[in-house]
Amino acid sequence: MGRRIQHVRPRMPLDQSLVDAAIQQALARFPSGYAGAAAVRTESGQVLTSVCFDAPNTGASLCHETGAYCEANRIGATVVASVCVSRSEPGRPFLILSPCGICQERLAFWGPKVQVAVAVPGKPGQWQSKLLSELQPHYWGNAVADAGE
Repeated sequence: MGRRIQHVRPRMPLDQSLVDAAIQQALARFPSGYAGAAAVRTESGQVLTSVCFDAPNTGASLCHETGAYCEANRIGATVVASVCVSRSEPGRPFLILSPCGICQERLAFWGPKVQVAVAVPGKPGQWQSKLLSELQPHYWGNAVADAGE
């Protein structure tokens, strides 16, 4: 008889395990009070996490996602999914924060098909996956991608 081939379903780029990685990073870095962090998954399946950099001059501060994006770029990895979580204080649920405009521009480096977590409208604590291109349907980069440039 021949060998039995088992089909292994690949993990989705954006799933609960990626959200959990961001929450674990948030709790590790901010064990009391406010907590927030981000996690990205690369094309190879590697998970990178990071936290914000709050500088005294807010113009020099960086979003939670920035460190993970920079690390992915440093190691030559392709980001396929991104999530950012935040809670205001202990005992409060973590909320999913969609990428801000600047982080959307940073994610565009890897193309319009990056999956991002966004909150489900009217349902705090619940999230869904959207393609980066769906966040801003009239984003200038979509026209460039559609033209094949």
